[in-house]
Amino acid sequence: MDVSFNWLAIALAALSSFVIGGLWYSVLFARPWQRAAGVTDEQLKHGTARVFLGSLILAIVMAISLAAFIGSNGLGFGVFAGFATGATFVAAALGVNYLFERRGPLLFAINGSYNVVSFTVMGAIIGAMQ
Repeated sequence: MDVSFNWLAIALAALSSFVIGGLWYSVLFARPWQRAAGVTDEQLKHGTARVFLGSLILAIVMAISLAAFIGSNGLGFGVFAGFATGATFVAAALGVNYLFERRGPLLFAINGSYNVVSFTVMGAIIGAMQ
């Protein structure tokens, strides 16, 4: 199997998860997410650099993996692959963890839907550019 990567597409896809996450966890769902996750404003002030650096590294890993899966199959497949990955791998896996951790459905809805949207956009970017 010969896999080639469009590194600009990967970088833009990884960046898109930051943009979506920024909107998701501030403008759209900040307070409901904080309540459901049990995170205080004070806790959010500490370790910010570690959180953002770690998130960037992991977003790049996710984008590389998604790019390898999408290959050169185009935009349509990229959107499908991103949606399927977000919904059936990531959100479903979070759901299993949340059930065992006894976390509420609101936190699952916020975090799971973020991943579905984020992976769908990442897939679209990669599919269109690769």
